Amino acid sequence: QVQLVESGGGLVQPGGSLRLSCAASVSIFSMNFMGWYRQAPGKQRVLVATIISGDSTNYADSVKGRFTISRDSAKNTVDLRMNDLKPEDTAVYYCYAHSGDSGDSGSWGQGTQVTVSS
Repeated sequence: QVQLVESGGGLVQPGGSLRLSCAASVSIFSMNFMGWYRQAPGKQRVLVATIISGDSTNYADSVKGRFTISRDSAKNTVDLRMNDLKPEDTAVYYCYAHSGDSGDSGSWGQGTQVTVSS
């Protein structure tokens, strides 16, 4: 089981920026799929951004142009840079990783809270 630890959440004003990091217990390059999801109070967990082997990225429509997912090989992290934050971005953000192997059910981090409020 891959261990994932998120960091970087916090309270930020609308229009502000935050960078979330997801540290993995194994090489992030051994993971075929890594992504960030978020869950707002009373809502389902939804996909925010993904990065797939070969550095193919994908974003939810609601964050396109504002969020950027990337891999940091030196730190062995998958980061989510969030700009122009809005109150509707408030949620717990979770990191997810999957090796691509058929027997792998994937791994989740414990989540980090992001609150956008004035």
